[in-house]
Amino acid sequence: MANFSTLTENVKNFGMGFTEHWVGYLLQLILFTILYYLIFKVLKYNKANKFIALIIFFILFSGIAFAFSDEIDAGIFLIVIAMISLLVFTMFHTEIKRTLFDAGTKKKSKAEPVTVTGVELIMDEIVRAVQNMSKNDIGALIVLSNDNLPEGIIESGTVINAKITSQMVEAVFYPKAPLHDGALVIEGNKLYAAGCFLPIAQDERLPKEMGSRHRAALGVTMVASVTAVVVSGEKGIISIVKNGVSKKKYADATDIKEALSDYYWSDLTAESKF
Repeated sequence: MANFSTLTENVKNFGMGFTEHWVGYLLQLILFTILYYLIFKVLKYNKANKFIALIIFFILFSGIAFAFSDEIDAGIFLIVIAMISLLVFTMFHTEIKRTLFDAGTKKKSKAEPVTVTGVELIMDEIVRAVQNMSKNDIGALIVLSNDNLPEGIIESGTVINAKITSQMVEAVFYPKAPLHDGALVIEGNKLYAAGCFLPIAQDERLPKEMGSRHRAALGVTMVASVTAVVVSGEKGIISIVKNGVSKKKYADATDIKEALSDYYWSDLTAESKF
């Protein structure tokens, strides 16, 4: 009974406080709603559902403890919320940065729809081009974008808006071609832009021997939800980079096609492209 008496008293005090300071309570409610919306959006986007469940459980537990206790100060509850926010930012700072960039990116009009057969042909062309460049030790950096790259990246290159063929991809990265040093951006069924300059990852923990293409692939996947395919110009090694991490090194045709399938059947279909 004492616990329910404490609960009743806390509810009564809260009601009196809300009546006297309703503006402050309302602002706090709005701010915390926005904060948790952003936190859960980042976690949901990165498929951290267990982390979401843990946070919800901890918030509910803290709320119940606060409601039934006459010794817990409201400031402690605010500190807990701040600690949770700091923990999420620490663990998902790259994802948060990428989400903010994506939110501020203006979407362009989509290309014409592509059939299932058309997508299979496109993937075959890209795989063929990447393998050919790997065999000949031709460096390449291909970015699979969903119209979500910062505008500055596209503006740094040349818009070509060309059909995807293995010959066109290889022509872009031909060592004597004017655009071979930059990145090739693919958007849907088009080679959208070439010769694009990407942000370089500056993490001191990265191996010193890591080349500029790999650092650029890491950098761009940290600020945008894209996948990058890298071909080393020295050893022909193929790497697949996503979410600021090299997901696959020494990738083969199966790995490349899997990354392309994720791009075409997950990212693009989410926006009704096909």
